[in-house]
Amino acid sequence: MPRETVILECTEAKEAGKPVSRYMAQRNKKTQPDRLEMKKYNPNMRRHTLHREIK
Repeated sequence: MPRETVILECTEAKEAGKPVSRYMAQRNKKTQPDRLEMKKYNPNMRRHTLHREIK
């Protein structure tokens, strides 16, 4: 199975001292060996922010 479920966590909320938002996403290990980064909506900050994969 090359697909795996990963958790994305907001990077800007930690710096601002606000609660972090988390999303579930899937990635293909063979085509994307690096950590996943996506812009997702953070409801606590009320804007789109950068979310990175966490372990």
